[in-house]
Amino acid sequence: MTVPRFRPFPLLPGGHLQTVGGHFLRAALRWRLPTEDVVVEADEGVRILLRASWRPEKDRPALLVIHGLEGCDRSPNVISTGTLAYRAGWHVLRMNLRGCGDSLTLCPRLYNAGITSDLVAVSHWLASRVARFAIAGFSLGGNLTLLTLARDRERLPEELAGAVAICPPLDMSVSASALERRANLLYQLQFVTSLNASYRKRRELLPHAYEADRERGVSTVRQFDDRITAFYGGYEDAEDYYRQVSPGPRLQAIDRRALILAAADDPFIPEASMRKWARADTVSLEIVEGGGHVGFVGHSMAPGYFWAADRILDFLESPVP
Repeated sequence: MTVPRFRPFPLLPGGHLQTVGGHFLRAALRWRLPTEDVVVEADEGVRILLRASWRPEKDRPALLVIHGLEGCDRSPNVISTGTLAYRAGWHVLRMNLRGCGDSLTLCPRLYNAGITSDLVAVSHWLASRVARFAIAGFSLGGNLTLLTLARDRERLPEELAGAVAICPPLDMSVSASALERRANLLYQLQFVTSLNASYRKRRELLPHAYEADRERGVSTVRQFDDRITAFYGGYEDAEDYYRQVSPGPRLQAIDRRALILAAADDPFIPEASMRKWARADTVSLEIVEGGGHVGFVGHSMAPGYFWAADRILDFLESPVP
């Protein structure tokens, strides 16, 4: 498919309106295609839930779609992208990170941006069923995708042909700081409210593993990562976590074809934090004007006016240069 360059809807100019407008325009999207639930045993006690929609044609490629922070397989951007991909002839698998969405009771563990072993396990399971597949990851899911491509490149199956990361926080410390700006108060509040609630749900299911009230008083994503993510993930503190899982410094290690798609006016991923890293020749960076954070509200073949979904398929289906 050929995709024209991104032109934001005139009524939604700027990063904030694109971010919020994209959320509301896609909020009503639902997955309407036949679905099979697949559980991948990624490690001892770790069960990853995939929602798979297979094409009737068995020889088609597959697209593995990964949500962002506090999302799940029902996230509107995942549904929009998956729907477009299925229409274009791809098998579609929507991955839930540990304990997200309906996988909470399957695996009530904390997830974070550095657990690349889960994506490696899912990739090998998928490679056993299709001859070729690609990955599309949004925000934190894009971070996980890039980190896996770099850090675990020798463990990934050859069937993985390419990947797209949409608005990934290449420098997580910078993004956490950007979230603390006054203009981003609502985003911060939404993330922290959801993160704290998710922690309490996991503690109810695994009281021996997670300390009661550890989330009490947490009011920023950085505080949550310091007191909970880093503590239970084996990191010294939030800064150590950010340093170890930020994919920016590792982009030169990626040997698969990959696209990083971002917006210059993303409210909490500054453009400079995207451009400052050296990249392997296999990695392309596209930064458009006016897309916000996973907003990209403009003319599109995907439901919900999600131009990024069109660009994902355009990149993955284009011939290798």
